[in-house]
Amino acid sequence: MAKVVYGVWDGVVHDSRQPISSTNTPIKTLKNFEEFDDGNPIRAFFADRGFLVFDETVSLVDALFHYMNKAAEQSCGACTPCRMGTVLVRDALDKMRRGLDSPLDFDEIAMLGEQMQATSLCGLGQTCATALVDVIKHFRDQIESETANHMPIRGQHGMVYMTAPCIEACPSKVNVPRYIDYIRDGKPENSLGVLLQKYPMAATCGRVCVRYCEEACRRQFVDEAVGIKTLKRFVADQQKGPNALKFTRDMIAKPLAEGMRVAVIGAGPAGISCAYHLLLHGYHVDIFEKLDQAGGMAQIGIPNYRLPKDTLAMETDIIVDLGGRFMFGQQLGTDFTIDDLFARGYKAVFLGLGCQEGTMLGLEGEDKSRQGYYTGIDFLLKVHDHVDGIEKLNLEGDVVVVGGGNVAMDCVRSAVRLGAQKTHLIYRRTRDAMPADREEIEAADHEDIEFHTLCNPTKIIMENGKITGIELIRMEETEPDESGRRNVRPIPGTEFVMPCTTVIAAIGQQVENQAEISNEGIDFNKWRCVEADKSLTTSRPGVFAGGDCVTGPSTLIYAMSAGLKAARSIDDWIQVGTPRFFKRSRMRELINDNAFLANDVVEAPVRNEYRVHNPELDPELRKKMFGEVEQTISKAEAYAEAQRCMRCYRLYSVITQHAIPEGAA
Repeated sequence: MAKVVYGVWDGVVHDSRQPISSTNTPIKTLKNFEEFDDGNPIRAFFADRGFLVFDETVSLVDALFHYMNKAAEQSCGACTPCRMGTVLVRDALDKMRRGLDSPLDFDEIAMLGEQMQATSLCGLGQTCATALVDVIKHFRDQIESETANHMPIRGQHGMVYMTAPCIEACPSKVNVPRYIDYIRDGKPENSLGVLLQKYPMAATCGRVCVRYCEEACRRQFVDEAVGIKTLKRFVADQQKGPNALKFTRDMIAKPLAEGMRVAVIGAGPAGISCAYHLLLHGYHVDIFEKLDQAGGMAQIGIPNYRLPKDTLAMETDIIVDLGGRFMFGQQLGTDFTIDDLFARGYKAVFLGLGCQEGTMLGLEGEDKSRQGYYTGIDFLLKVHDHVDGIEKLNLEGDVVVVGGGNVAMDCVRSAVRLGAQKTHLIYRRTRDAMPADREEIEAADHEDIEFHTLCNPTKIIMENGKITGIELIRMEETEPDESGRRNVRPIPGTEFVMPCTTVIAAIGQQVENQAEISNEGIDFNKWRCVEADKSLTTSRPGVFAGGDCVTGPSTLIYAMSAGLKAARSIDDWIQVGTPRFFKRSRMRELINDNAFLANDVVEAPVRNEYRVHNPELDPELRKKMFGEVEQTISKAEAYAEAQRCMRCYRLYSVITQHAIPEGAA
């Protein structure tokens, strides 16, 4: 277990060399802090909340220099305290560590640090001097002893990592404040570049992302979270017409030999993302897809009113522009095997299979072949074919959808557009417990969907081979368990029948054709998902997997992040035979395992200003069509929304015994 020798955290002094007192307390147990990488102990840690020293021989001057050097590099320059203060402090510490006379003494450095804390306009400036001020205030003798003889201080190993709450919340770790900075600077093309570093489907994500970043946004403690998704869509939608960014094979810095080929199975978000990053690494990539279009669940599972298919096609076509190939109408286990792919010379295989088999309710009278019964996925596929003009689908009478996630919301909202007389949503828990995106629930409300919560189906009623109703029972919440979570239970004697002609079970999905995939040497876990380790390596060497087939039904942004991770792992497998060490990922582990990102907000001099929302079509109009409901904000609105970002950057620095291996950023 890592033992703190001394330090200050959240203003509390810790010094194991001194007796415990009211001003000197032991620190809580730190998780996963013994080594940064194998055989490389952590000697010290510096952050926005203070610093911790595990090795008494660490140089505070050198560590603080590197920390403040990063702060100076990343200062946006909007305010003098941060812009000038970081540079003055950095240069003074640099002189000290080189054994030269410093233009500033420690009192003057501390004064500058306190000014930055009190008067900077963003989170970086307000927090980057915390450890500095704590060192000078509480361990002045330690830092003065390092500079007393004016001898150069030996350099130390380590790294400095900059992040923000919104970055850490994003599965793809998009640098959100940076792309917002570029919008504020009037450079949407640079902003798009930040997004394209992580995934190719920016316009798609700007429409359907579930906004983990906004849940973490510290602006919500002032008024409302910044409209990060709204700004992403704005940036992506600027890339149209003659000024749009063109993707070509010429963009690839180091094209690899023809034999460096990778097969991707599945053209959904995970597969597209994996192929995109492999292509940019120079590999030759073929995507095998059972359907005749790319996009996976984004294509067939998200209705046009949320995601126009021309927008999706524009982004999946990037694969072809970069030299990749789509092999449509090709299904694993039917048209080819993994053995076939390796025999054809592919160096690795990525499984981005998704979860495209709907889960049934398990009720009396339930039969997939019955007229009027659908799983959520089957129904949305029929909606897709209807909109594409392949096969018309018209609903009559009342429609009941069972479920509370985004698929259920897509089903009820699509049913309205297909002529349903009334559309009912059945969910066994409370409305607040629904996993669906809040905005989707509100949109369903506006479109006159009838919600029936704390209800659960017990039987499907049939007459003459047709659905005539569904029997429901009322539920009640139990007392909270040890974790504080309430379960639900049926209330005996509360059964009732809801008349309907269509029942849609939108309660979950699973991987298709699991038996055939297992025969390929791919293991599944107890949740019936593909078994993959942290590097997304499966049970079969050279085969990787990511997205819904590994996690179960999840979100587009999680799938795209898995594609990026898999591409890195595949590159490692081909080039060095094993996954490399990623130092930034390791730093994120330290931050997350120990909850170092404080769940609060640094006081910022901002005025209340509520967020900009996307314009929407009138509910009465949109219920009659599948046209896109939300519209793009204007340049003026985007600039105003970008101004609301408080730039909550934080710096985290680790000092290690040995040099940290260079993996990937």
